[in-house]
This record gives sequence, C-alpha cells and structure tokens, in this order.
Amino acid sequence: MNLPLNEQVVIVSGAGRGFGAAIAAAFAREGAKVAVNYRTSREPAEALAARLGDHAKAFRADIRSLDETKQLVADVTAHFGAPTTIDHNALADFSFNGDARSKLDALSWAEMATQLETALQGALNLIQAARPAMAAAGFGRIVTIGTNLFQNPVVPYHDYTAAKAALLSLTRTAAAELGPLGITVNMVSGGLLRTTDASSATPEAVFDIIAANTPLRRVTTPEEAADTVLFFASPWARAVTGQNLIVDGGLVFG
Repeated sequence: MNLPLNEQVVIVSGAGRGFGAAIAAAFAREGAKVAVNYRTSREPAEALAARLGDHAKAFRADIRSLDETKQLVADVTAHFGAPTTIDHNALADFSFNGDARSKLDALSWAEMATQLETALQGALNLIQAARPAMAAAGFGRIVTIGTNLFQNPVVPYHDYTAAKAALLSLTRTAAAELGPLGITVNMVSGGLLRTTDASSATPEAVFDIIAANTPLRRVTTPEEAADTVLFFASPWARAVTGQNLIVDGGLVFG
C-alpha cells in the first residue's frame, strides 16, 4: 500500500518554529493534513497553522510523556483521521554555539539526559502511540531527524550528537521490526541550517567556513532539508527503510 502525500495525515513534532515549521509547511504545500505539534511555542505554532490553512492545526503535547503522546495521536485522529506519517523533529532546548558548549570536563549527565529524553524517548513514545493505527492500515511513514555531526563532529556537541546517534540506532532497529507491518523508518540528517532558532547563535564566520568547504558553496536552508523529509514519506521511497540521508550540500560524504 502507498499513499500520495496529499492523502497523508502527518504529525510533525516540535513544529512550532525552526526546521519543524519548514517541514510542516512543506507537507501542507503538497496537500497533506498536518498536525503542528508544540510543547511551549504555542503562539508561533498556532500562527503557522493559521497560515497553512484548514489542512493544518496546532496540537500541544510533551512527547517526552507517553500519556501526552497517546493523547496527541487521539486528538489528531479525531480532527484529521489516523496519522499515517510521523516526523520526529522535536529538539530539547539547545543552541549551536561552540564557544558556549559544555566541554567534557564539565558536561553533566543531566545535560545528556535532557537531549536523550526528547530525541530518543520522544521517538519511542511517538512510535508506540502511532503504531496501532499504522499497523491496522498496513502503511506508515516515520522520519527522524539526525545530524551530520555524527559523521563529522567538527564541533563536539557531546550531548546533542550522542542523542542523535542513539536515535539513528533506534531508527534502524525500528525499521527492522516494523517493516513487515508496512511501516518504513528513515532518518534525515542535516548539517547546520541557515537559519533556525537553534542556529541563530552561530557566528556568521562559521556559516562562511561551512559554505566554503561545501561542494555547493552554500549552507543548506531548512526548506531544502524539509523536502528530503517529504521524499521519505512519498511513494517514491516505498522501498527505502532504515536509511540515514545526509542533507548538507555535500559537506559530509557517506
């Protein structure tokens, strides 16, 4: 079974701002029904949903909580129908500022746990909440968001990168288990995006260095990376699962 994008019901976690907002807008552009999930960014999430029209609605839920995530799926189902597609974009509060990052000699486990709770626990909760409807339909598309820092930790953000590496592992093991149900699970790993809330603290010189070392000679935008998420949800990716696609203009190969 395959569904075109304009017949899908999509939940985008952490969609109130930044990359998540670009992903939600991309799905809406293609005619999908889009649940704009947020935890604290109520005003931008509701404003985004209003801009996207009747096929979008903002839904508050803390995806670190399984109960709230199950309620999110129930609320989306009541409004749009059962979700066919999950994009797990939510990011714990984080700023890509290498000068301000925690070094290993001062990094606390609490900082690591904060990233893991959103990246890994959030993914697990979303998968568990959405799986019954996807299994019943024999169709599901789950796309997680990773980072090219896993391949090339040019700035060693230890907590953020470790959480995304764990999420990549879950992406692949979930793909192995859920494949027989007709559910694919893939990851899109962007580089530094120009510009999101998280990258707004990045010095301009860093953007310039990345652009100079990238084959395309520019920094990837949220809109460009968002289109790759749509690929994994589309019929064109129906035979693709367990994959990690790096979208950074060729800065990192492989």
